[in-house]
Amino acid sequence: MRGGGTVNADGFGAGWYPGPGAEPVRYRSARPIWTDVSFAGLAAAVTAGALLAAVRSATVGMPVSESAAAPFAEGRWLFSHNGVIRGWPDTMAGPADELPVTDLLTMDAGTDSALLWALLRHRLRTGADPAVALVELVTSVEAAAPNSRLNVLLTDGVTIWATAWDHALSVHSTGDAALVASEPLDDRAGWSAVPDRHLVVARPGRHECTQIVDAHVDAHAFDRTAMTGDR
Repeated sequence: MRGGGTVNADGFGAGWYPGPGAEPVRYRSARPIWTDVSFAGLAAAVTAGALLAAVRSATVGMPVSESAAAPFAEGRWLFSHNGVIRGWPDTMAGPADELPVTDLLTMDAGTDSALLWALLRHRLRTGADPAVALVELVTSVEAAAPNSRLNVLLTDGVTIWATAWDHALSVHSTGDAALVASEPLDDRAGWSAVPDRHLVVARPGRHECTQIVDAHVDAHAFDRTAMTGDR
């Protein structure tokens, strides 16, 4: 990534929404994506209104397992994290205190990404606006574990919310699709780099970047109209 030679060989996952109002379906694996001969055939046969996909390069010392691969999910939500929490796990003892014990005991995996999902999911369950919840998450984690890399991405199949925090992120939106990716996926015109420490909110036809100064963002920057079309 960005010329660094990273090979994402520690698993992968994809989650997609098979139809309007449907909860997402997931496929996850602990294997390198290029060794999974079944996934290529599955992907070629699937159409969806929205999807989230990720390949994983595990932080040294963290488990390599199917349950540790993004996307993480609950209900209509899909989530992924690209980065690392510095000083893991000691630095996260404070933020983890806000979670119910059952949430800690039932985390997908013993990884920083899984804890980030548990913290964000806890906020979403209380009805927090996704943009506000994402900003509160990254600012609280940065306060506890300075210099962490916190590119996190959330979608409900209608809107994409993502943060660029000490890692690359790009966005591309047209009238019928919106893409948010660690790097541009192709050579088409229209890709924009998301500035560092910014929140991007995207849907077909529009996206907006907001600087993350504190835990306050405009929760009503985007309405909740539905995506249309398959992509």
